[in-house]
Amino acid sequence: MIDPDGQMIKEMQPQALVDAILAKKNLGTKKEMAPLTVALGPGFCAGSDVDYVIETKRGHRLGRVIAQGSALPNTGVPGVIGGYGAQRVIHAPAAGKICVQADIGSIVKKGQVLAVIGDASICAPFDGVLRGMIRDGFDVEQGLKIADIDPRIGEKENCTTISDKARCIAGGVLEVLVKNRIYAG
Repeated sequence: MIDPDGQMIKEMQPQALVDAILAKKNLGTKKEMAPLTVALGPGFCAGSDVDYVIETKRGHRLGRVIAQGSALPNTGVPGVIGGYGAQRVIHAPAAGKICVQADIGSIVKKGQVLAVIGDASICAPFDGVLRGMIRDGFDVEQGLKIADIDPRIGEKENCTTISDKARCIAGGVLEVLVKNRIYAG
């Protein structure tokens, strides 16, 4: 369901609410929204904004449950894969409706057009696998993350499976739910 203002939270009255927006800042989540609140990553303080925060930064703390305090701050620098870091993440050069030209899982070549926004073509900065792409026809703001490329062409199957990072973060959420006896039923 698409519910940017959280109106369904009041109607559904969930036992637990997980803010998995991954905006790297709190966009309005409060402890009062549900009996148990969990947020992913930086921008939240466990014990005041929400009940628990899950660490989302790669490394030894990834997926850890934080009951008091905050996750590590956003560095703005993606992890290095195959020698590429910030270059892997592609941001919108302009605002407007995006017209996607390549699908997730596509093998792309340096310079290949991945998408178009107005008069601006967004090209692959290097050869790789298109691992992420924003939805075709979406209205984007300039600077919004719209795609990412994995330089490891042999890792194409990763586009259709859950990542190690996502699995660790989900494990942290599950740990909180089980500890607080929140079960689907």
